[in-house]
Amino acid sequence: MNAHEIDYQIYGEEMQYVEIELDPQEAVVAEAGSFMMMDSNIKMSTIFGDGSNQDNSVLGKIFSAGKRILTGESLFMTAYLNEGQGKKQVSFASPYPGKIVPIDLSEKQGKFICQKDAFLCAAKGVSVGIEFSKRLGRGLFGGEGFIMQKLEGDGMAFVHAGGTLARKELAPGEVLKVDTGCIVGFTKDVDYDIEFVGGIRNTIFGGEGLFFASLRGPGVVYIQSLPFSRLASRVWAAAPKGGGRNKGEGSILGGLGDVLDGDKPF
Repeated sequence: MNAHEIDYQIYGEEMQYVEIELDPQEAVVAEAGSFMMMDSNIKMSTIFGDGSNQDNSVLGKIFSAGKRILTGESLFMTAYLNEGQGKKQVSFASPYPGKIVPIDLSEKQGKFICQKDAFLCAAKGVSVGIEFSKRLGRGLFGGEGFIMQKLEGDGMAFVHAGGTLARKELAPGEVLKVDTGCIVGFTKDVDYDIEFVGGIRNTIFGGEGLFFASLRGPGVVYIQSLPFSRLASRVWAAAPKGGGRNKGEGSILGGLGDVLDGDKPF
């Protein structure tokens, strides 16, 4: 195997974390901000690019890091190497409520395509790159631009899904239509495109956006019930504006309740 062979255990229900067990000289790479805890004798180091070791030249490392800029990620990733004598553990946490999905790339024909913010961590040796869209509709209206992330190699990778996770196995020619933000990822053989919802009433009054994703099998698709963008928009909509309390908070009388509470003048 090119990637390090790691063991793992996922803990929790709604706010999960994954514990990676490293043998001596084994390593795992992760995005900044996902670290939770680790044993002693694990060395943490910042690496340029994704640490896949596919091209150790300076130009190769610069190109690897440049690909990460295109997906909106940092130039650097963090590697955690077990320099001790026995097995050691390092853990990474979910960024918001949802599920951590283990992806064995050796069982996915060496490639998995995912939303750019879904990747959590992976065995060192897994390549974290970009997947360019060759279709204009997907690039303009897919919610991810012309690019998504692709994970390549033969090791374990871990992605995060918001809310409840659905796993759909599509037969050849079978089509699944999904909100673009609800896609976590899919296997390499799934054909992915963007379609217009259609209909004047749907377009104006539907409230679900103008486009959805069309996923055609064969392959496996992972769907999330709570994309971070949807969670953030709901929180923003409910947040008090101008530093005051939210209208009607704690009272069924709405604005009148604020007056009675002394928060608003008559």
